Amino acid sequence: MKWNQISEQTCSIARSASIFGDRWTLLILRDIFWEVRRFSALQKSLGITKHRLSDRLNRLVESGVLYKELYDENRQHFEYKLTEKGDDLLPIMLAIANWGDKWEVDSDGPPVNYFHSACGKKGIPRISCTECGEELNAANTSKEVGTGISNKVERGEETGINTEVYAGNS
Repeated sequence: MKWNQISEQTCSIARSASIFGDRWTLLILRDIFWEVRRFSALQKSLGITKHRLSDRLNRLVESGVLYKELYDENRQHFEYKLTEKGDDLLPIMLAIANWGDKWEVDSDGPPVNYFHSACGKKGIPRISCTECGEELNAANTSKEVGTGISNKVERGEETGINTEVYAGNS
């Protein structure tokens, strides 16, 4: 399968990766979360070519993660802002940062600390069960085929999916 076909897979991870699964897009999103929203400021911050930045921003707008807001009508300049869909990426970005702080940080320590505004404490993201609150991890998480696959298989639309991969424990 080619990279440009990944969004066609019956897999939420693959479809999500087709939107923000390259290194530039994650860094663009990081800067936009940090309120760097103008094209020239993003380019300066990232050291990315205009063509590549334009391509990634257009893809994020087309996918509904960002929207453009005009700030200079005479020069037709826009700011890029997060939609609700984009805002929902913050926990993912924080989880990636937390993973990097644990496994990829140098001897100087974490480059950025994140604080929960409500309590003022340093916040460390975690993924937990919405029912019992226990933290989810590889040892206590299982999976099963969802309707997104089973309905397609029943209709004969998906014949190449090995549903056994999705059954049982990880």
